[in-house]
Amino acid sequence: MGDNAVTDETQVGSATAVTDVDALVVHTNEAPVGTTINTPAPPPEPVRIPTTRYTDPEFAALENQKLWPHVWQLACSEDHLLEPGDFFTYECGDLSVLILRSDDGTLVAYQNVCTHRGNQLSSGCGTDMHEIRCVWHRWSWDLGGKLREVPSRKGFGPLGDEHNLIAVDVDTWGGLVFINLDASSGPGSGSLAEWIGPVADDCSWADLHKFRCSYALSIPMPCNWKVAIEAFSETYHVQGIHREMLPMVDDVNSPQQIWDRHGKLYQPYGIPSPRIRGGCTDQEVWDAFVDVMGTRAGVAKGEAPGPHPERVGEESLRSAIARRMAEASAAKGISLADYTEAQIMDLNQYNLFPNITVLVMADLYQVVRSRPGPTPDTCHLDAFTFDRMPDGAPTVRSRPLDVVLEADTADLGLVLNQDLETLQHVQRGLHQPGLASITLSREECRIAKLHENLEEFLELGD
Repeated sequence: MGDNAVTDETQVGSATAVTDVDALVVHTNEAPVGTTINTPAPPPEPVRIPTTRYTDPEFAALENQKLWPHVWQLACSEDHLLEPGDFFTYECGDLSVLILRSDDGTLVAYQNVCTHRGNQLSSGCGTDMHEIRCVWHRWSWDLGGKLREVPSRKGFGPLGDEHNLIAVDVDTWGGLVFINLDASSGPGSGSLAEWIGPVADDCSWADLHKFRCSYALSIPMPCNWKVAIEAFSETYHVQGIHREMLPMVDDVNSPQQIWDRHGKLYQPYGIPSPRIRGGCTDQEVWDAFVDVMGTRAGVAKGEAPGPHPERVGEESLRSAIARRMAEASAAKGISLADYTEAQIMDLNQYNLFPNITVLVMADLYQVVRSRPGPTPDTCHLDAFTFDRMPDGAPTVRSRPLDVVLEADTADLGLVLNQDLETLQHVQRGLHQPGLASITLSREECRIAKLHENLEEFLELGD
């Protein structure tokens, strides 16, 4: 950033109680670049979240009882389950669900438990499953979940439908497979389409059906699942740990949208943050852009940025970068001609309750998910990376590569590496006896919304 100084004077006012999250939010469906957000007057009290929600085993037990068995949650990608007999075992806390592609090509899901003595039926993922068999006593079921074989069956007396596998609701959206163990009652009831709600329409322009999942990463983390996903639910921390981004992102004028369950951030790229006094040169903006997402503009990882794209006529640098990105996509057989400059350049970040973040741009689709671990102090941070398929590419699909990485050695690029490093230090701080609560600003309104929904599911009242 040369000699330009960074100022923190563009702070946003304090927030309000969690149960009045709307007072935090700038509601908008459009976000023209350079628009100044007119925030409401600061509310009388900040949002404070008790630290026990992140550390208390009893609170985690309440989540295991009242949240996870009653909510639509992401299990895997559709590309994990391409052909009849393909299966995937989804684990979330104490829950385990077997999802598979049945003989007729439909997706089915079952609680991962033998109805004889409770043994788990599957682990991991794979192909060519022609029956579901328990290895303990060799009971088996067909792919439709119907009990098929019981060794020495006469010794049990009559065995009825109660010994079929326990069905789980399953559906898809955006190339993702979701499951719900209790779609018939409670606050998480209803169809997946009803659950996704306005998010589907809001990002319909992105043509998510043109993307395929290339790999899925899972990283065990020493923090609570909420700590992990909250890091992907606000960009207030950009000026903290991601300061390299400031020359290429307006992290101040970034409107947010809150719906009943979910939220969205709209963030302009290709222009410097107002936090940088004196602005930036074109080269500084370009260098920062390449550091963060140079591969999208045709710059290989580790390659020097080179001179910034030249402007044509009255073209802005942002427009020149968008043109460079369209050219890089065209070289891979992908046309971005039908997308606007904003759709190419700007981040649409969706937060779907309770535990996933969806990142969408014209040529980019990534999903981040957190899942509870065996204690409140641990979780699994998962990332699904999708690639846009070349225009006219054959419809043949391949299974994603599934990889488990360690947090202290994973190399996920500049920004994610910084996130992983910070997340490894948060949980211990939350255990300090002098910290009774954390405090949220208006910029962290999507975190407040998460806790508002959590209070409803856990029946915590006001």
